[in-house]
Amino acid sequence: MLLLLLATLGCAAPPDPAPALPASIRQALPQGYQVLAAERGDLNRDARPDWVVVLRRPDEQKTSDVVDHPTRRPLLLFVGGAGGTYTLAARADNAVYCVDCGGMMGDPFQGITIKNGYFTVEHYGGSGQRWTRFITFKYDPGTRTWLLHRDGGEHYSAFDPEHGSTSMKTSKNFGRVPLARFDIYRH
Repeated sequence: MLLLLLATLGCAAPPDPAPALPASIRQALPQGYQVLAAERGDLNRDARPDWVVVLRRPDEQKTSDVVDHPTRRPLLLFVGGAGGTYTLAARADNAVYCVDCGGMMGDPFQGITIKNGYFTVEHYGGSGQRWTRFITFKYDPGTRTWLLHRDGGEHYSAFDPEHGSTSMKTSKNFGRVPLARFDIYRH
């Protein structure tokens, strides 16, 4: 409902503020970045809480150029261990669109959703032609990593949103793509 209201007003919803991160995660974050979003959930199906953290550069509004040089937003996965410790399990520098990749709608990043070993990166953008993109990764216990599971969304006219199109690709289309090798700008 909020996205529909914001779309009607012509602006994208900002991501929710990041919840307080455990100290072991804060200490592991790379220098020169700020937390754009952080979500807690079970990423590897071990019943311990894990975290997905999306980072941004403080100056990304000035440095990012969607056409020639988008400023990357790292996505980090931290898995929970004994005693409330967290370990960096994966990093992807090309799983989240840049700040100016949403066109007239502004920053396209809408957030992260985690559920039972899956997590989804959500985007929304466009102008007269609007789009959404939801990229889902699934934990693979055999390789102990996350693989691209689904990549899809909608395209529609802001003036006729009822007559858009939906697309969805799955691992049947793209094979086994590990999170670290996924590139949102090429897929």
